[in-house]
Amino acid sequence: YRPFLNAALKWRKTTMALALIALVSTALPASKLGSEFMPPLYEGGLLYMPMTLPGVSPAKVREILQVTNRQLMEVPEVKQAFGKAGRSNSATDPAPLAMIETWVELKPREEWRKGMTPQKLIADMDKRVRLPGMMNSWGYPIKIRLDMLTTGIRTPVGIKIAGTDLMQIDKIAKEIEVLARDVPGTRSAIADRVVGGKYIEIVPNRREIARYGISLGMVQQVIRTALGGMQMDEAVEGRERYPIMLRYDRPFREHVTDLDNILVSTPNGAHIPLADLADIRIAEGPSMIKSEDARLNGWVFVDIEDRDLGSYIADLKEALKTLELPAGYSLKLSGQFEQMQEANERLKIAVPATLLIILTLLYLHFGRWDRTILIMLSVPFGVIGGVWWLWLAGYNLSVAVAVGFIALAGIAVETAIVMLIYIDHEMREHWPDTFEKLLENVRHGALQRLRPKLMTVSTIILGLIPIFLTDGPGSDVMRRIALPMVGGMVSTLILTLILIPVIYAVYMQWKLKLPNKIERTEQ
Repeated sequence: YRPFLNAALKWRKTTMALALIALVSTALPASKLGSEFMPPLYEGGLLYMPMTLPGVSPAKVREILQVTNRQLMEVPEVKQAFGKAGRSNSATDPAPLAMIETWVELKPREEWRKGMTPQKLIADMDKRVRLPGMMNSWGYPIKIRLDMLTTGIRTPVGIKIAGTDLMQIDKIAKEIEVLARDVPGTRSAIADRVVGGKYIEIVPNRREIARYGISLGMVQQVIRTALGGMQMDEAVEGRERYPIMLRYDRPFREHVTDLDNILVSTPNGAHIPLADLADIRIAEGPSMIKSEDARLNGWVFVDIEDRDLGSYIADLKEALKTLELPAGYSLKLSGQFEQMQEANERLKIAVPATLLIILTLLYLHFGRWDRTILIMLSVPFGVIGGVWWLWLAGYNLSVAVAVGFIALAGIAVETAIVMLIYIDHEMREHWPDTFEKLLENVRHGALQRLRPKLMTVSTIILGLIPIFLTDGPGSDVMRRIALPMVGGMVSTLILTLILIPVIYAVYMQWKLKLPNKIERTEQ
């Protein structure tokens, strides 16, 4: 360490110039870092959520489930695949029949093919499971549930179209679907078919109803009783009660043509077929009506691959600029992008607040701005190692990475304080009257605490290494927290051992007005 320190103190301007170049060089990897809300969190299983067009029959959905489950079981890493379609009898699970959820249980990582990762496994499954009219969407069970609870979107990117007319919303959604498919990195894109539902419409013919002397209420009651059922009584079994419903048996209401033969009684005792009193037809309508902020909504689901979320959103926004929206209609990007925006807004407050707290505590301790600023220089120079290591590891910026950098700021300041305290102590013990004595004080103070500083940094790095050796659930997030700290501690150590003594010597020389060369005089 002594030779490097002597060289740095001798070539002070060169040392500071090299440090500045190193700091500026972080612009290169920083410009290539992508961004995301949170890194993929491997949970030991996958959730396959394909989406098909509305109006699909239960029999067809059952066939799709059987085919996809069989295709998934052909993957060597899959232990079990279990799918379900539709929703349970609960108001909190408004899933349409066209939405399928398949839980894919995976074998232990030790039994996977060599070199296989969760992302490669998803890509392999996506190639195997390809059915016409199906949009594949893959993810992790807990993460997808959280995304659906917070934004309602089950894919990484969602586009919400708000307006007043469902037909127009459906048209805009289909146009966005085409645009999104052309964006690089799109695995699949599908728009909710807002008007894809099928309904039976019974439109009463008031003239014919009046000609037979029947009231409109009587016709409606017959329809309600025949199709929906009417409660006639209630069965009591102990503490349980069951309604007794009366309606047509299924063979008499299986098809639309069967409804033509529903009989309506007239006041004189005659029976008139419903077909003579109303127009019965099948009409298209909304399969599901979504609304936000009292406005009708249509959603487009976009799944991405091999790209970070931030750069994909930038390209998607450029593609959407070519779309001309009618007056009264608006677009909103949602999904993980919405969560990432909210997290970034919070970080814009948390990071400056953290630095301000550190700055305040340093000033309260030292009572001098020069010492405080000198120590705070460790923060940007500590970022050098963190940014370069992130880029080399291929990680994206995320909330987890931001947490790692915040922790790094505190550790970097701590190591710089140790160096500065002992240099100041040496200065107080031997106040310099020449520049040579100043350099000797700085050199002696820096060398005095070499071992404690090395032990501090080594302990932190060694304590974080086990995180990189595990592959269990949650390890992906922990690695992104630890990597900036490990990389930052390396650059912080160099800064503390080399740069701080140099900057201290230059500053004190200027403050004490000591010349670089001292003329020796005989005593």
